[in-house]
Amino acid sequence: MSSSILRSARAVAFVALAASSAFVVTGCGGGGDPKTAKVTAGPMPDGEEWAGVYFHPVYGYLHLVTEGSNIRGKWKRANGSHWGELSGTAGGNVAHFRWKEHQIGLVGAAATSEGRGYFVYKVNKDNIGELDGQFGLGASEVGSDWHQIKQNKMKPDLNSVGGDAEGPSVGSDWK
Repeated sequence: MSSSILRSARAVAFVALAASSAFVVTGCGGGGDPKTAKVTAGPMPDGEEWAGVYFHPVYGYLHLVTEGSNIRGKWKRANGSHWGELSGTAGGNVAHFRWKEHQIGLVGAAATSEGRGYFVYKVNKDNIGELDGQFGLGASEVGSDWHQIKQNKMKPDLNSVGGDAEGPSVGSDWK
């Protein structure tokens, strides 16, 4: 194959990928009023706490710590492509948070996504803690499912998670 044909094929593939990525971003968080979760807090299950390490096959290990009713967390995707952070408040078995996720190796506005989300803390049939919730883009806190299983023998360590270019941290300016 000649180099000009190969360059053209690459350009077409890049344009198609960029267009599909733009559709996903605007389709998930575009237009309309922000959507909020319709969840009601109940009591935290006996003997359970928010602090811990949770696993999701795509989002990897979420390290979550608490200070009073405040929660903070960090994760790095299982494939190593992104790392993220969240901050929010918990009441009973429900937590609402803001999140940011940074694409490793990318700089500029497209490198960071952000939004809101919520978790409901539950205990499964095997008596293992789970976070069951959703996250949305921008001001919406719903849109995509986020379900994680607590890892009982792991201790959370926020400093163990980060990327190649530490982005702006979640904190009091987010609340």
